[in-house]
Amino acid sequence: MSGQSARTSNGYGTETYYSAITNGDDYDSGASSFNFPMTLSNSIPAELAGAIPLIDKFQVEGFLRAMQIQINSAGKHGFEPIPTSLLKINGDFVSRAVKLFKTILKYMGIDSSEKGNQVGLEERIQLVSKLYKQALKRSELRDEIFAQISKQTRNCPDRQYLIRAWELMYMCASCMPPSEDIGGYISEYIHDVVHNHNTDSDVQVLAMNTLNALKCSLKTGPRHTIPCREEIEALLVGKKLTTTVFFFDETFEEISYDMATTVSNAVEELAGIIKLSAYSSLSLFKYRKLLEPENEEYIELNGNTYIGDVLAESKSAKDQCKLIFRKKFFRESDEAIADPVFVQLSYVQLQHHYILGNYPVAKDDAAQLSALQILVEIGYVVKPETRTDWTLLLERFLPRQIAITRAKRDWELDILKRYRSIENLTKEDARQQFLRVLRMLPYGYSVFFSVRKIDDPFGLLPESIILSINKRGVHFFRPVPKEYLHSAELRDIMQFGSSHTSMFFKMRFAGVLQIFQFETKSMYNGVNVVMMWIVRWRFVVVKKVWVFVKNLESDVVLMWQFVKGEEICVVLQTHINDVMSCRYSKPRSAANSGPINGDISSTSNSRPPNVDAGKIREHYLLNALKESQETAKQLSEELYEKERKDIIMQKEVKTLKDTLNSERLHWSINRTRKDTEARLSQLSIVKMENNTKKELIETTNQVLQNIQDQLRTLSSELHAGGQ
Repeated sequence: MSGQSARTSNGYGTETYYSAITNGDDYDSGASSFNFPMTLSNSIPAELAGAIPLIDKFQVEGFLRAMQIQINSAGKHGFEPIPTSLLKINGDFVSRAVKLFKTILKYMGIDSSEKGNQVGLEERIQLVSKLYKQALKRSELRDEIFAQISKQTRNCPDRQYLIRAWELMYMCASCMPPSEDIGGYISEYIHDVVHNHNTDSDVQVLAMNTLNALKCSLKTGPRHTIPCREEIEALLVGKKLTTTVFFFDETFEEISYDMATTVSNAVEELAGIIKLSAYSSLSLFKYRKLLEPENEEYIELNGNTYIGDVLAESKSAKDQCKLIFRKKFFRESDEAIADPVFVQLSYVQLQHHYILGNYPVAKDDAAQLSALQILVEIGYVVKPETRTDWTLLLERFLPRQIAITRAKRDWELDILKRYRSIENLTKEDARQQFLRVLRMLPYGYSVFFSVRKIDDPFGLLPESIILSINKRGVHFFRPVPKEYLHSAELRDIMQFGSSHTSMFFKMRFAGVLQIFQFETKSMYNGVNVVMMWIVRWRFVVVKKVWVFVKNLESDVVLMWQFVKGEEICVVLQTHINDVMSCRYSKPRSAANSGPINGDISSTSNSRPPNVDAGKIREHYLLNALKESQETAKQLSEELYEKERKDIIMQKEVKTLKDTLNSERLHWSINRTRKDTEARLSQLSIVKMENNTKKELIETTNQVLQNIQDQLRTLSSELHAGGQ
């Protein structure tokens, strides 16, 4: 706050908001006659009213006191740097803040030794890079820089200085925004400058650019890497850099970017270039080939990620990465989109998945899909086998795991026969037919994840599992060889979630709720946990997690090596939302416009008679029925075994009960006998004692009787002697 109020410290030496004596030579006169305030003035200019709530963040009195000391020691104040920071920041950063202000003055062309010195483009690039290196990773210094630059834009006496100050603020706003509090104040100040009729036109343009850049950077956050020299120069001279984005069919487009361009901006620009109207389900991914054969890595880029950061990180890691534009997942609503560009993007992505072996199909289906792809590629040719690239086409459009199941000649004849049978189809019809065949698979239009089994209640799943998720549910595959195992419909999934080391599904299997757990690997340590519960089609998102999923089989084709655990939950959540939305919209649609999905049925009716999609569906339904019968048989055997064990256990329990009762009876008898003996023994002792007492009494009486007799005898004798 004091930086805006105490204008003597702006490096210009012009008229201040406080009383000062000026001599018109662009700097303050002698400090001895200068009455510098030591406290904040009670009179706040209107343009600074927005800073009042932030007054505690500025060290007002400390700055004024330091400024007074600096002026008194200098004797005459000209283009002096600030003596301390404008904001209350950590003491370790104060000296850096002072140096940053010197850099700002130098960028503006203000130099204490050579007034009016012009700074060239190369030096400006170096100065901006210096500011980035000092403050990009430190929020306190970012706030300080914006406070210092905004101070320099107020009451500036020189137009060139003012333009340079706004230019520098634009450079900082493009990649390192201030904190939320300071950002709100700076945004309000810039907005006032933009809409002030007295603002210079060039300054107004720079302020508008700064305001737009600040809005984006406050939402996105600071850059993770320091912008390179090319990015700084491009923004200074008003030009754009370019980079290449690839598609699955090996075509590409160039997009423009600068240091403030995010992935969302790039996706929007790319959609405009290729004339794609519906692109909400597509995004940019970082792609590279892994060392293992046919393994690929796709990392989805967050919409708020800076393109400059993505390219810089790839360059620093020396990765052979490239940006690829692809769908995040396939939604049911996408099937109604007829945009040719959207259909083409869906086709090349699904084709890529299919060729890599992510869609196991029967031999007849594989031959039909190969014929459709060849028709899309070269159109209809009377004798395609005479083409020089015919063999390459056969190898290219047939998954390797399926190709090894038959002889090459058998495949060639089968595919050639099917290719000739669809001569009436156009390329667009063949493309739609290819998409339709894959969509009809139980696991069609899936997103694939690779995990390892932790807990399988039935013990039927292999150690390594490939999960796929689509609008129908969750599907399980054996990785080597790629084999479809089982599916769980969305309505059977009652609960699911993931952590940084594992994930689980609680789902209804054979009519019983079971919990399946799978091991994953964390991409980042110390992350939060995502837990999403689905109970009766209701879900609650608690926190987020990033999960790294990697298949340990080196020869398995992986579409997702690095996967966010959140993506698994998001894909499930999205498909559940689509199902619920469709469920609730059907009654309304039926009431308003009759039958729904008319476009889908009409598309189905237009299917060529040569491709019997019903047989494909029947094939997979029969497989599902066979699997259900086998499961039922196994469960029946398990139930019989369980009942047999129950009978044996009941017999054992009965035997144990009888033994226990016998032991209890024996113990009771022994106890009674011992009690009786104890009582008898006690009675015997009492009787003996009584007999002993009786004998003692009789003996005593006998002795007394003898004594009495003797006394009588003596008495008689005495009586006789006396006479």
